[in-house]
Amino acid sequence: MKTVQISLNSINKVKSFVNEITKFDNDFDLVSGRYVIDAKSIMGIFSLDLSKPIDLNIHASESDIDNILGILKPYLV
Repeated sequence: MKTVQISLNSINKVKSFVNEITKFDNDFDLVSGRYVIDAKSIMGIFSLDLSKPIDLNIHASESDIDNILGILKPYLV
């Protein structure tokens, strides 16, 4: 598992982020304070405070992490 910080400060960023990660079979969790939600859930993301960076837990093998991080580059803090 790898944890990175991402910023989803607009509706368009949230939509494109969800579209990108749903292409993967891996599990992704967003952690904001004491809340942990499925990062593939657009409704769940909108329930979080998007004004500040959020932790993204990526549950993938080391070989997949680099590919995933490359695609998520526009969202990384």
